[in-house]
Amino acid sequence: MELHKSFLDHKVTKSSPSPALCCVETVSQDEQNSHITAYNSGDGSTNSYNESSSSKTVRDVHISMRLMEDFLDLAKENTEKDLETCGILGAFLEKGTLYMTTLIIPKQESASNSCNATNEEEVFTILNDRSLYPVGWIHTHPSQSCFMSSVDLHTQYSYQAMIPEAFAIVLAPTDTSRSCGLFRLTEPDGMNILKNCPETGFHPHKEPDNGSPVYEHCSNVYKNSNLRFEIFDLR
Repeated sequence: MELHKSFLDHKVTKSSPSPALCCVETVSQDEQNSHITAYNSGDGSTNSYNESSSSKTVRDVHISMRLMEDFLDLAKENTEKDLETCGILGAFLEKGTLYMTTLIIPKQESASNSCNATNEEEVFTILNDRSLYPVGWIHTHPSQSCFMSSVDLHTQYSYQAMIPEAFAIVLAPTDTSRSCGLFRLTEPDGMNILKNCPETGFHPHKEPDNGSPVYEHCSNVYKNSNLRFEIFDLR
């Protein structure tokens, strides 16, 4: 698979209003030859890119693991205060695959179990200017385990209703069993439950009648060590 040359070579840019910071990671030849593996947040195993199922109804998404690591570093100050941090993930589409190349950290109001963006217009201006899809979101659970709360599920519904490939990244640094999870609502069961749920705040959701879960681990997301990405920290 060919990528635009501008998106080869790992690069990080932290942008306005913060000072610009660029970082280039050297990738060995061996890593370049096998730089794509499936991300499985359920058991931590990986599969080769060629094992991707062509029968899936959603497109594959590529993401750099470094993006998640950098986000966790930028969230460190909040994490130490037991405050959540959130961000929006933008991707470009090429030959049927979505490549996640932009992380936007908006101005936000945070608590120990919630985080709300306060300048969504700025976020979508960045996405629109770069012709990017809002294909996911990322947030921390500073002192909780790695799971999707009822509030998280409603947020995920709003993304997944727009773009079927959209998913949520949860980073839980204190969870010793699983510190990172990539989740999406099940279709159609989980999506239907959230679509028909009128409640707000934290509340329980009933399980689908057929016994399937409301949300699941992503099976269409691949770690790509060669992706360059930018970070816009607007706080």
